[in-house]
Amino acid sequence: MLEDLVVDRVETFVVELPSLRSFGVAGGVVMTAGQPTHRVLVKVSAGGATGWGEATPTPAWTYETVESIASTIARYLAPVLVGRPAWDLDGAAAGYERAINPGFTIGAPIAKSALDMAVHDLLGRAAGVPVGVLWGQRRRSHIELGWVVSGRDAAQARDAVAEGRAAGYSAFKVKIGLHELDADLAIVAAVRDAAPDAPLWVDANQAYTVDVALRAGRRLADLEVSVFEQPLRANDIAGLRRLRDQGAVPVALDESLRHPSDLASFIRLDAVDIVIAKVQRSGGLTLSRRLCQLAEDAGLALMGSGLTDTDLGFAASLHLFAAFGIDTPVDLNGRQFVSSAYVGATTVEVVDGVATVPTGPGLGVEVDEDAVRALAVDPFG
Repeated sequence: MLEDLVVDRVETFVVELPSLRSFGVAGGVVMTAGQPTHRVLVKVSAGGATGWGEATPTPAWTYETVESIASTIARYLAPVLVGRPAWDLDGAAAGYERAINPGFTIGAPIAKSALDMAVHDLLGRAAGVPVGVLWGQRRRSHIELGWVVSGRDAAQARDAVAEGRAAGYSAFKVKIGLHELDADLAIVAAVRDAAPDAPLWVDANQAYTVDVALRAGRRLADLEVSVFEQPLRANDIAGLRRLRDQGAVPVALDESLRHPSDLASFIRLDAVDIVIAKVQRSGGLTLSRRLCQLAEDAGLALMGSGLTDTDLGFAASLHLFAAFGIDTPVDLNGRQFVSSAYVGATTVEVVDGVATVPTGPGLGVEVDEDAVRALAVDPFG
């Protein structure tokens, strides 16, 4: 019985995985082809049941590093979880906040997400049902993915579109803010030229000022870009409201919404139209469900994104997006950039750029623990 399961052990593994392609955002390089990339995996055990979760360190995007995530989980968050009933997700989330101070609205969300993800996996496996069934909420069985374009110039952008089309993808997201505005827009124009009828949205990852974003928006509208994601700094509420009122392309918020309370503030200030759901940014599935429900109840549009997650994070995001019926292409780009070398025979199926929401127990991803241990490295070595 689920109510009898008490967490008795948390194990943390830093694994070194192959990078398939280079990837950059406005904040810097995320990974480089041919060089290993790292993920922090956690295994949570309770009464013989186990579950796995993932944390994706991305210092170019936020402050959590491989080392900080590994030490935060092992020294501060795992003690909160051990001895607690596994079903008490709400109590665990509150305990994590006491262990690691929220700072502004949440502290160490990526580290917290790995544990929350693992406990969801454990509960689903113990009950013999997928996470969506555990929640009683799954509105979609398939989620369309977008191919991410992050290039140095227009030629690279066209090559990336061709590569995505060859892989069966028909929607594209372009990372901008890596160059001066004219160079950014030339890359977007190259993508639109190479994919004239494709759904297309852009993500600046907080790179622009309001004036630059307003100029960009007018030109992006001419290129039939559907969404302008996070053009300004996360805490520039006045600027985001001005851009929402005057901009030519709908603005979506990502880095601004780390906690449901952030979204509540933007709603009160009438400064948001589109909400990006992102599991690791928001501390896991428990808080992400609260954020998505608030967005839905407020009548806001939902889109989905990830953090170059490997297959555990990929599956967790699919369960969340399916639960809320997200029907636009999502940026779950892990398969494009990194190999999930730790998975067993059962994992997420992707065909022609469309992912099937897993139907196996828990997250629906089989972890090969022997492979995890073989890939594990000492983050402090």
